[in-house]
Amino acid sequence: MMRIAFGRRAALLSGAAALAAPSVLRAQADPVRIATLTPLTGAGGPYGPVMAKVAASVVEEVNAAGGVLGRKVQLLSEDDQTNPDAGVRAARKLIDVDKVAAIIGTWASSVTTAVAPLCWESKTFLCTVSGADSITRLPHQGFLVRTQPNSTLQVARSGQFMLSLGARKIYTMMPQTPFTQTTFELMGKLVSKAGGTHQGLVYDDKKTTYRTEVDQVLRTNPDMIFAAGYTPDTIVLLKDLYRAGYKGKIIGFGYSINQKLVDQIGQPEIVEGVYTYSPSPDEGSTAYERVKKATGLASPDPYTCQVYDHANLVLMAMQQGKAATGVAIKDNIRKVSQGGGKAVDNAVDGLKAIAAGQKVDYSGASGPCDFDDKGDIIDCKFRYEQIKGGKFTLVRIA
Repeated sequence: MMRIAFGRRAALLSGAAALAAPSVLRAQADPVRIATLTPLTGAGGPYGPVMAKVAASVVEEVNAAGGVLGRKVQLLSEDDQTNPDAGVRAARKLIDVDKVAAIIGTWASSVTTAVAPLCWESKTFLCTVSGADSITRLPHQGFLVRTQPNSTLQVARSGQFMLSLGARKIYTMMPQTPFTQTTFELMGKLVSKAGGTHQGLVYDDKKTTYRTEVDQVLRTNPDMIFAAGYTPDTIVLLKDLYRAGYKGKIIGFGYSINQKLVDQIGQPEIVEGVYTYSPSPDEGSTAYERVKKATGLASPDPYTCQVYDHANLVLMAMQQGKAATGVAIKDNIRKVSQGGGKAVDNAVDGLKAIAAGQKVDYSGASGPCDFDDKGDIIDCKFRYEQIKGGKFTLVRIA
């Protein structure tokens, strides 16, 4: 039986007899504790609940198969509210009170940046879906990996896509985030190299209108605008661009320009033709099908797929390292995710193989899950879509 409790309540996931359980004493040991720290509310609220749900499904399957290291797995879930201060408070509780070995699923780069020092100082492993380049430049001492492509890779792919659409005068409008300056610099170099021009504008994401900012941008006559904010501010921005009569192309992050945004705007003509791009899950893979089944979603978002991979990886790394600690995860996560071995797409199969002395190479719902020395994912595919008639239509996956 599984129970998930958000907020300050823990979720104890019970299971059957342990994998290779040697004794009654091991069965009576404290549970292995890991946690999700996702945005259940705030700008990331559309994603956090299902991210926590898919992690719970992994834990439930592992417990049903016997647990890890002869112990049940206990999953705790906290809400970072898409806010760094709230994220730090929640992480402090998970680390100091609940004594979790790993925190998975931090979403906003500002939250991950704030939480990461708490993790490496306490030797708690952190898996994140945040993208700012600055995150893996932190002195995290190996206690961090991310399955989300970094800003450099994301900006390169989005810029190449914009150029492929014929855009040559590109303007990026975005709030202040850990990846704002990086985005401006990388986009400027990319567009300039292709013979185009790029300008950037930082706006206050709490304003109720961006008409002044829109007028400033439109005076430069851009043929494409990169609306690089979060959903709440992007709703305001798209409305003001439409009211100002902008006829050029618009693109934004898939996590921002999503079905919730379309529904909240409520006027299909405002979003008609808008492009989005996102890291693409490994559609068609067996792991992706597992996520679809676990969540009940026909098209699980990239972050949910990544958190599914986080949960599988940290549990297998514990088994590989023979210890339910952040240090064991740090020292062994690459041993179960890359370098060849028995191909696995879920922790249950991986734990059995590791217990049998086999080398495993995990490939998950978000892709291969191979990490470089800094903790960055080495490569992934991207999904490009366009809104037509209020619906998202696939342009390409590349």
